[in-house]
Amino acid sequence: MPSSAAIKKIRPLQLVAVIFFTVSGGPYGLEPLLTYAGQHGALLLLMLTPLLWDVPAIFTVLELNGMMPVEGGYYKWVKYALGTRWGFYEGWWTWLYTFVDLAIYPVLFVQYASFLFPELAAYKIPVCLFIIWSSAGLNILGIVPVGKVSLLLSVAVLTPFLILVIAFFYHHSGAIVLPSPSLKGIAFPTLGMALYTVMWNCLGWDNVTTYAEEVEKPVRSYLVSIFTAFALVLVVYFFTILVAQQSQINFGVLTDRGFPALGELISGRWLGILIAAGGMASTLGIYAAVLLSVSRVPKVMADDKLLPLALNKQHPRFNTPYISIIICSLIVSLMVLWTFADLLIIDVTVYGAGLFLEYIALIRLRIKEPDTYRPFKIPLNIAGLCFMALLPLAVYGIALTGALSSLDKGIKPAIFAVCALLTAEAGWGVIIWRKPFLKIVGNAISIVKNWL
Repeated sequence: MPSSAAIKKIRPLQLVAVIFFTVSGGPYGLEPLLTYAGQHGALLLLMLTPLLWDVPAIFTVLELNGMMPVEGGYYKWVKYALGTRWGFYEGWWTWLYTFVDLAIYPVLFVQYASFLFPELAAYKIPVCLFIIWSSAGLNILGIVPVGKVSLLLSVAVLTPFLILVIAFFYHHSGAIVLPSPSLKGIAFPTLGMALYTVMWNCLGWDNVTTYAEEVEKPVRSYLVSIFTAFALVLVVYFFTILVAQQSQINFGVLTDRGFPALGELISGRWLGILIAAGGMASTLGIYAAVLLSVSRVPKVMADDKLLPLALNKQHPRFNTPYISIIICSLIVSLMVLWTFADLLIIDVTVYGAGLFLEYIALIRLRIKEPDTYRPFKIPLNIAGLCFMALLPLAVYGIALTGALSSLDKGIKPAIFAVCALLTAEAGWGVIIWRKPFLKIVGNAISIVKNWL
């Protein structure tokens, strides 16, 4: 097995691309926002939600990752700050939410590919399975190939939207008039779905730290790369929704056919095809990047004997957790029949619970270890950190309450998500039961051996 010094490490520019795909992958998936929030609420929620939901998460990730730039990232932070039980909760919840998250992208790939080849929709499952297992093979090869592929795919994703914006301003005559920002008239369940849409398109900042030991100069690289990726995400989202608003496209058509329909409206079929191709590249890049992050968590949990030891087995040549990657891919293969709207609710709800454990870990370590060196330190005291954590909690609470209040759409996936969170306690109970049981079995085996 190669030593850690011999393992190739990802560089900052590649890290920006991996972070971009882990968190965003372009505006694909934002299409329903205008249907939910309307002309007056879409840009307001698109700019306000990341400030309340993402910025606290980014600051938390940078401080904790600076203190502990280790493989396993958020799992290790929570375990160190709050104990093994809560560390298990963190890892378990993240594993669950990522299965849901990963299931979305092959389905979206088929949706965008169907814009080019309508007959492909009839082969949805085989195409999804091909994407899942191709990404598994890429991840087994290691982080550097994933970084290089993500860099290439990021160009393929951003170029069509750059052309879209330029084409719109070239053809548009007259001034750009922004609708007055307002949430008036938006039903509460619809507001919840609008929030879920933006939250889902901006989550995953903690996921990019699980492979910190595979990053060159991780503290500085993460600081620069995360802020670069955040700015890139906001700029791309803002101009895409702005163009959609000003184009007067029917919001229902945008939701059903996606941004390729917007490109077709702005500049013809050729741009629609280009954006559809970018959507395909986006889903592939996000899938590979997210699988990269989540496959490292079971490995470190297995090292701590919280999951079966087989999960920490490394590939003899590529030094990657290939058993974990294969298991993740098997589970995702069973989930690709779920609907996008349901997966979105489950995804954000389970992810949010794990994120708040990280906020608690941040505050706990500030109290417990105030003098520990932090290369990046949030310029807030304990009270300020508590207030900062309340901001995303408020967004999370509004979105979840809105979903639970929608009897026809959101309540079933929201309840499922809550039940999924409760399985962490069941898993912990198995661990507690297993330890004395294994000890008893071990003693019995020793007695039999001695007797024989």
